[in-house]
This record gives sequence, C-alpha cells and structure tokens, in this order.
Amino acid sequence: MLISAFLVEDKPDIRDTLVEGMQEIAPVRFIGHAASEQAAKLWLNRCHDDWQIAIIDLFLAEGSGFGVLRDCQSRKANQKVVVLTSYKHQNITDRCLQLGADQVFDKSGELDELVAFCKAHANELDAGPHSLH
Repeated sequence: MLISAFLVEDKPDIRDTLVEGMQEIAPVRFIGHAASEQAAKLWLNRCHDDWQIAIIDLFLAEGSGFGVLRDCQSRKANQKVVVLTSYKHQNITDRCLQLGADQVFDKSGELDELVAFCKAHANELDAGPHSLH
C-alpha cells in the first residue's frame, strides 16, 4: 500500500532529492509540498483528509515547522507527523514530541529509519483501522 505524503521543506534541492529517493524505496507517494509555514498550514487545512504522513522540516525560510506541528495536533488516527531536521538535539526532539510529532529524524543519518517508519505506517493502514493507535 502506498501512503499519501506531504512534505514541508524550503530548500528545493533537498526537497527534490528527498521526494525522488523516498518514492523509490518507501511506500510513499508525495501529493503536495510547501516551502513555508503559512503555505503548509493552508495546504493541510484545505486537504486535511488527503494525507497519511506529513514530513516537516523545522527551520524554514518563512516561519517554522513548530507552527506546522501545532496545526497538526488535531489530525486523524491514520495520519502521522514526523520531523526531519538537521538539528536533532534533545531539547528540539522533546519540543517536537510535546507538539505532537510521532517521531523526529535526523536528515544526515536517519533516512533509513524514516523509510522504516513509513513502511510500518503503510502496514498499519493496510491491516485496517483496528491496528491504529
């Protein structure tokens, strides 16, 4: 099963590489992206039923991923929100989890873990609603 993904990343080269790579090795299909906090919030509110995972960078050229995380707090059980950042420090991880992130991944060294998370989420969704936590 492919899961519908939304990406918040302001650097086009990173966004393009991530989309290409993830679609090759993870069960994801990117259905949208945003480069700023405001654009992400608008998309997520307009398309609130269309996505199953949101991958959010924290430090954006305009706004931050923290605001996007806040907006995702009232998501459905089948929707996961993860942070993909170059600044994975304990205080940042703690803040992301407080704001409702399901997981925090480091851009430079934890892409395999992100892929595994996506695969596990796809398997949960494939198993049906009784398996969602």
